[in-house]
Order: sequence, then structure tokens, then C-alpha cells
Amino acid sequence: MLQFAVVRGGLGLLAVRRACLFSRSSHSAPQAQYRPIKKVMVANRGEIAIRVFRACTELGIRTVAVYSEQDTGQMHRQKADEAYLIGKGLPPVAAYLDIADIIKVAKDNKVDAIHPGYGFLSERADFAQACADAGVMFVGPSPETVRKMGDKVEARSLAISAGVPVVPGTDAPIASLQEAQAFAQTYGFPIIFKAAYGGGGRGMRVVREYEELEENYQRAYSEALTAFGNGALFVEKFIERPRHIEVQILGDKYGNVIHLFERDCSIQRRHQKVVEIAPAFQLDPHLRDRLHSDAVSLAKQVGYENAGTVEFLVDKHGKHYFIEVNSPSDVDFVDLVHAQLRICEGRSLPELGLKQDKIRVNGCAIQCRVTTEDPSRGFQPDTGRIEVFRSGEGMGIRLDSASAFQGAVISPHYDSLLVKVIASGKDLHTASSKMSRALAEFRVRGVKTNIPFLQNVLSNNQFLHSTVDTQFIDENPELFNLKPTQNRAQKLLHYLGHVMVNGPTTPIPVKAKPSSIDPAVPSVTMGATFDVAMRFLSECPWKRLQELRALIPNVPFQMLLRGANAVGYTNYPDNAVFKFCEVAKENGMDIFRVFDSLNYLPNMLLGMEAAGAAGGVVEAAISYTGDVSDPMRQKYSLDYYVKLADELVKAGTHILSVKDMAGLLKPEASKLLIGALRDRFPDVPIHVHTHDTAGAGVAAMLACAEAGADVVDVAVDSMAGMTSQPSMGAMVACTKGTKYDTGIALEKVFDYSEYWEVTRGLYAPFDCTATMKSGNADVYENEIPGGQYTNLHFQAHSMGLGNKFKEVKKAYTEANKLLGDLIKVTPSSKIVGDLAQFMVQNNLTRAEVEERADELSFPLSVVEFLQGYVGIPHGGFPEPFRSKVLKSLPRIEGRPGASLPPMDFKALEEGLRAAHGDDITPEDVMSAAMYPKVFQEFKEFTANFGPVDCLSTRLFLDGPKIAEEFEVELERGKILHIKALALGDLNKAGQREVFFELNGQLRSVLVKDTVAMKEMKFHPKAQKSVKGQVGAPMPGKVLEVKVKVGSKVEKGQPLCVLSAMKMETVVNSPLSGTVKAIHVEADASLEGDDLILEIEE
Repeated sequence: MLQFAVVRGGLGLLAVRRACLFSRSSHSAPQAQYRPIKKVMVANRGEIAIRVFRACTELGIRTVAVYSEQDTGQMHRQKADEAYLIGKGLPPVAAYLDIADIIKVAKDNKVDAIHPGYGFLSERADFAQACADAGVMFVGPSPETVRKMGDKVEARSLAISAGVPVVPGTDAPIASLQEAQAFAQTYGFPIIFKAAYGGGGRGMRVVREYEELEENYQRAYSEALTAFGNGALFVEKFIERPRHIEVQILGDKYGNVIHLFERDCSIQRRHQKVVEIAPAFQLDPHLRDRLHSDAVSLAKQVGYENAGTVEFLVDKHGKHYFIEVNSPSDVDFVDLVHAQLRICEGRSLPELGLKQDKIRVNGCAIQCRVTTEDPSRGFQPDTGRIEVFRSGEGMGIRLDSASAFQGAVISPHYDSLLVKVIASGKDLHTASSKMSRALAEFRVRGVKTNIPFLQNVLSNNQFLHSTVDTQFIDENPELFNLKPTQNRAQKLLHYLGHVMVNGPTTPIPVKAKPSSIDPAVPSVTMGATFDVAMRFLSECPWKRLQELRALIPNVPFQMLLRGANAVGYTNYPDNAVFKFCEVAKENGMDIFRVFDSLNYLPNMLLGMEAAGAAGGVVEAAISYTGDVSDPMRQKYSLDYYVKLADELVKAGTHILSVKDMAGLLKPEASKLLIGALRDRFPDVPIHVHTHDTAGAGVAAMLACAEAGADVVDVAVDSMAGMTSQPSMGAMVACTKGTKYDTGIALEKVFDYSEYWEVTRGLYAPFDCTATMKSGNADVYENEIPGGQYTNLHFQAHSMGLGNKFKEVKKAYTEANKLLGDLIKVTPSSKIVGDLAQFMVQNNLTRAEVEERADELSFPLSVVEFLQGYVGIPHGGFPEPFRSKVLKSLPRIEGRPGASLPPMDFKALEEGLRAAHGDDITPEDVMSAAMYPKVFQEFKEFTANFGPVDCLSTRLFLDGPKIAEEFEVELERGKILHIKALALGDLNKAGQREVFFELNGQLRSVLVKDTVAMKEMKFHPKAQKSVKGQVGAPMPGKVLEVKVKVGSKVEKGQPLCVLSAMKMETVVNSPLSGTVKAIHVEADASLEGDDLILEIEE
């Protein structure tokens, strides 16, 4: 039993039954014509070359490969017994079209026969003739037959002579655009240009209207010239919605011709086959017979020998039209290559046991062309290095590949085919099921592939149960709803490699390494400032909340809400604040501690209303500053705080909070304030939050408790003190045995503290004790909030101003007075800090700032505060300072967010889906609403590096050491075993190869060395966020630049032409405007997203 399947991409699954064995002596053909082949050269590359080599090896024939300079690393040259360079100094495709060099190599190395494969020179009569002239057998038709069939126009004439119907078209290759215009005027649109001397979709363009004619003529001509060495074109009437059916034929030197049945090649993109089915599904039996008969008749008409493919279009009425013969075909089963070689030697079909009545269809087969193309971007070719390759195999699956292996480099010079996957079964559904399973097993990382698209095709109802035509892809947009690949393991290796080469992605305040000792108990997920989670930890804050809620279902969660500023530092439309609270409550948040950095009541009331509307517990927080125990400080007096509390309770707060961010509450002040609030609101729970910068935090919190506070905030001992909260252990110990006893065992506090003491070592690069050795009571004078105190201390040391920190603190005091003595909580504290640093950097005193306020360039935060963007401070804005700074700048009256238009969440979501795919969640929309730029950077980070939240803290911050082994749990039941092996040297592209062992297999990633790249020159990239920057949609070579600097362009106007993998792409203008700069020229090689030009509106 022999199996055959053929075709330029397609296949048929056939069986040939041998009734008897023929010997050469029993055949009537003249024996003199038999010439044994001992050595075969394949004048091609890739998988077809390897398939021929395998067949030759099985037949005991020695093999010779040829390769271009760009193909030195390709597998086909390693699979042959001998391999020789051709086309030295020529462009990549031209090397395989260098007939003289190929013939020279063949003669120099005593080659008996040359197999042309498909594409390249396979349809060039001059190549077949050159072989004959050199005394080398050509594995294919005779030169005259190649000429007749390779010339699409003459092939049409022969088909007509044989009585085979053809599509209306030109009688000869057209010589000019004018001839194409004349044809279109006669037959009307649509028409199609085809390469006269080649196939495979190259040089093929459909034109539907007159305006497209010239551009498509030029593109088709250029593609044909590049692919086949001849740009000649002919024109046909374009048949709408046909099925593309191909019949495989096989002929010998004695006039015998058989067909090997047909396959359906209708699923195409850019006129190239993607999925093929053999035999054609639901094809009328009478039509099938006519197709077979016409294919054989045409082959006999021209005396066709060897293997070939006769291609037909079948219209919606069941009429078929001959379009071309491709010779030889790209065969899909090695057995047919055997037949090709034996026929070339001079054997006949009967001698090989090949008779038409003995050939039958056996089941069904599907072939998928897995390519390095991105279906979501119009099947644009992708290039790069294959970092991971794992194929799908098993029963009923066959793979034909050449460049599909880990480490292979996919270049833009050749076809994007990665591997052909052939699945066979008893029927279409069985074969489809096997194919789907095999494709699901594939893992290809480093380049994009069309596998998700192929999986959608295989699950499509029309594909499985009906017939398809060449418009199938265009008319089924759901095929492009691609399931994104996770690629988590490789992305994590990229992240680890990036840290090993370039250091931490998170800015490190001090030069200290994380501890190498992990805590003794399982790690606990901690909370973080909303934007910090994305900005510095590269984690989704919503995911954190969801995970914590699942782990701790019975403990209330609390969050800070900056009133009308939600969780941001700016004003948002009211509906954005309400929506945020709604989403937060849905994700597990219970208590909303609402505050405003200026205690500006309208901002607080909006936040309280939003939290309440979401169903949350409202805790209104009064931000504390000054000293209520000091009768000399009356701006923020006890009466001020009590009246503010009155308004908050009247507004319906469930809990009343005092938020002492600078740790200014002294014990006496605590008694006065909390006592007054307790007397005024005996039934309202009171919560106090403070910092311990001065060291009096425990005493102050004990005083609060005695005065009637219900809750005070503390920090575990190992994390307490200084700019943090007072000690938990101290509070538990001091209240033990009293009426304020917490009921918490000190032993549990100590165990808890021990864990966090070890954990704190992991965050040594961020530890305030690196620069700050103690707290300082001068906080009662400068009133710097705890977190800001630490940040300013770090900043002063990092700028070499550590010895001037005292000056910074004094300047902070003066800046606060300049601004009118503010409540200082983020963002108001930052405004004061910015002004203080401005004063120190410019060596300005308070008096000098006041005097020169109308001429100084103040920090933006200060200007916007004075404009009213943060709200109205208690007592109003400082005058005349405000007027001198603002001059004629606009001022906001009232609540800043009240005048903002509602946020369009639907439009925001649509924009996010367009930018990041369809896996955008309501939580993502809120993240983008709060922090658009931070969210964009977060999504870009996760797209490159994956889920870094599964890494330990030390690995995240510092990366692994060489030879270190560790485990990473991606999810339950999926654990990665990783070992860091080595760092490579710097390459010409500014990259270092980082080697790992992943689950026992060698993996490597290329990482850009950011320091080295600063010293190397690279082509700039187009920034997606900058309107008017036009980037290369794919890697490739610039063929033509169609505009100049200063040119006026319209949206959609062609700007330049790129060529990649023998496909030409026109880059059109995304907007109307003027060309500001051009960054490329003809023949320049580009990578994806390289900047082509800039347009100014």
C-alpha cells in the first residue's frame, strides 16, 4: 500500500493498491532510457528540501544542499550529505535564482539530478533547459513543458485546445498599465493580476475599482520580479466566491498520466493556502469526475511528465475554470518523491505499479500551514528568534518542517512557513479533531504564529459541516477572536534575565541587597497603595484584593479614599468616584476611610456619598495638624475639629476617624480632642491613626484610649517606630490587666513580629534605617507627615544633600507658612514639599519668595494648588502671594471636580480593548480611569514579563544568582523548576543571552543591555502614544519612500512600501498633515515598530 498526497500546501490522502509487482524487464519501454540517479541536489530550501533528502536517503541516493548566505543556520543544509553556498553577495531570494551558480555547483560535485522543489526556479523553463544542457537530469517536466505550463498565457491556450474551460483573460502577458486598463474597460471589475511565470500567491493582486489599478499593478509586478526573476503579468476576470480545487497529476516519459484525486484549497489569505482538505468536502461526484478528466486531458495535451498540480476555480453555479498548472508540485508525502525520482530515471507508471483503477481515496486528511504571521494584524509576517518550540504529535499526525526548532532565527527574507501539520482520519470530523489536538500541543515562543487562528477555523461550524469558498476568512470575522497565549514561563525568564542584566525594574532608594533568608512561614500578601501596586510591584491591585478576600472571608477590609480624588492625586468626574467605590465594594472592600488633604468638606462629602451608595461602611477621617493643647495656635483649634466632626456626623458617617499623618498628637492633645469628640458623639465609633516620628506615639494612643477612642492603629514591633506607627507589642503590654486590655497574647505578637523582622530584611533596599537612624521630635515644628519624612530623607541623601536635610526641614516649615499653614496629607503635603525643595535648590528664603513671587517659576503642583485644583484650604488662600504667583492664570471656584464632564466608561473600555485585547475587565477600566499612564505601563510590563507576582520578593527585586535553583508556582498544580545557568557576552544588537534550565530543559532569552545600548546607535522606535509617528508594521526592507519632508499627505495615502518574506506591504498615513521628518531610505532594513516618518497635523 502506498500513500500519496500532494500539493503546494494541500494534500490528498490516497492509497495505491498494487495488484502485482512489475519489473523493468516486463515493461515495454525501451531500457536505454533508464539512467540511475546516484546523487541529487535540491535547488531549494526549507521543508521541501528536507522532504526530498529523506526520500533520497530511503532510496540510497546521496544528497546535496545549496544555501544562501542568509541560510547558514538553516536545517536543510545540515540534513544533506553535502552542502554548498550559492549566490554569494546576492540578495536572499536572488541567491536561489542564480541558475549559473547552481549548475556550476552541480557539475563540480557530480550531481546526477536536480530537484527544484516548489517556488523559486521550479517553473522556470530556462532552468530546466540549463540542467539539460549541463547533462544533469531535471526532476520535473521537460523544458518545453515547463515553458508552456509556466507561461500562464500559453497554458490558457493549451487548456482551450484541450477543451478545458478557462476564465476570461489576456492572451499574452501585458506590457503596460494601459493594457490592464483596457482589459478592465472591456470586462469590468473586479479583475486579478497574476504572475505570468510563477504562483503561490506571489505577484497576485485583486483590483475592485479603477483607483486601485495603478498601485496594485506596481505591487504585483514588483512581487513577481522579486519572487521569480520576471515581473511579467497577465490579467483575468476575477471570479467572486469560488472554491479553489486542485488535482494532483503524475505522468511518465511514455505518455502515461494518472490523477491522484483532488483537494480543496479554498481557505486562503493573500491568495496563499492556509488549510487544505483532501478529498474536497461535499463536491458533486459528476463535477469531481470532470475535474479529474480535464486535469488528465490537459497533461496529456502537453506531454506532461513527473508530478504537477492542475488548479481550478469552481463558481457558485458549479462551473469550473482552469487557472494554472504548477510544476512540479510541492508534494506532501515522501512516497510521491520516490515516484518523481524513479520517473526521472526513466521508469514508467505501470512499472512502478501506478494505474488509475488501482488508486482510491482512503479517509480524509487536513493540512494546516503553521506560519510566523500575526492574524490580528492582517497576517503580517513576524520575525525573530524561536525561544521555545514544542510540536504537537501523536497518532494520525505528520509534521514537515525545517526552521521549527529552539534557537532558530526567522528572517524577513523568505516565506513565513514554520511547519506543515497533516492530520488524517476516517472522515473530516476525525481528521479535524486530531488536528485541533495537535495544534493545542504546540508551544512556540519568541515569534507570533497563526495557530490560534487555525484553531478557530477548525472549530468553525461552516468548516465542519458545509463547504467553504475563497471568501471564507473575509466573511467570518469571528475567526480573528484569537485566544491569547499565556506564555507565562518564558515571560518570567525574560523578567529574571532583565533583572540579572540591568538590575531591578523598581527604583531602589539605597544600595542594599535584599536578605537571602526567607521568612519561616508561608508568605502573606500585603496591601499597597493603589498605584504603587502597578507602578513599582507590577501587580494588579484588584487581583490582590480578590485573593485576600478569598483567603480572609470573615475580616472587614478597609481602604483609604481621598474624597473627590478617589485613590488618585487629581480631580475626577463625580461618576468616576462613584464607579470606583462600586467596583471596590464588589471586589470585597468593606470600610471606606474617606478624607481630604485639606479637610475640604465638599470633597469629603462626595467621597462619603460615593462610598455609601456602593454599600460600604463610611469612615469619615479628619486630617489633624497643629496642636489643640497649645492656646497660641488657633487656626486648627479644638473648636475647628469639633465643628468639622459635626458636619461629618450630620452627613451620615458610620465611623469618625482622626488621621494624624505627621504624628503631632501629644498625650494632652489626644485627651482634649478625643475627649471632646466622645462627649459630643457618644454613640459614634472613634478611630485614631498616628505616626511615631517623635517617639511619643504609644503615650498618645494610650491617652486616646483613656479619652474614649475605640480603635487605634499600631504596627507590629519589628515594623514599628520612627515614621511608622506605634508598637503593637507596647500597646498590648501597656493595656494588659486594665479595662483597655486587648485580649491579645504577647507571645503571639512576638511570633508575628519575628516573621516580619525576617521579611523586612527582604526589603532592605527600601528600609528607612539605611539613612535614618532614629525619629526626631522636630516633627512638632516642621509637621512633615511620616511617609513624606522618609521620602525627603531618601531624596536628600540620593542627591548628595544628606548634610542639608536640616535645611530641607526648615524650608518645609517656611513653605507651609507661605502657603497659609495647610493640613498636610497627600497631595497637599507634596505641594509643601515641592515648594521647600524649590527654596533649598534656589537658596531662597521665605521673604525672598514672597517678594519675588511674580517672577519666579514655581513647581507646577504649587501653581495648581493656588489655582484651586486641590480644593479650598481652611482660612482661604494666602494673599497677596496667590495673586502674585497666578497673575492672569484661571482660578477654580468651589469643588474642583464639580465642573468636570462625566467620564465615558464605554469609550474608555473600547479604547483599552483596542490597545490591549478583549481580556479587559471592569477592574482594568477603573485602573485606567484613575491612572491612565500607570495602567498603560503596567499592561506593557505584563505583556513583556508576565505574572511577576508569583516570584519571591528577593527574586523580583534582585534576580537569581548563577547556579541558583528555585521553584515558581504559576497556579495550583503548575510549578516551574528553574535554574539560572549563565550570562552571555554582549552581541552586536546590544543584547546578552541569559541561559536557564526550565523543568529540566535548556532555555535562553536575549536581553537588551540598557547601559551598553546607550553607547550604541539604534534605529528609533515609533511611540504609540505620540500621534503622527508612523512605525514599521512588520520587519522588512524598504522598497520605496513615496513622500518627502514637507509633503502634504491625506489620511490613508501611501507613504512607503516594505517587503518581507516576499510580500510587499504599503504603509499608509494614519492621519492628514505634513511630513515633518523621514527616518528611512530605500533598501533600509527595519525591525517591527521602527520609526519610518513623523507627520504633523
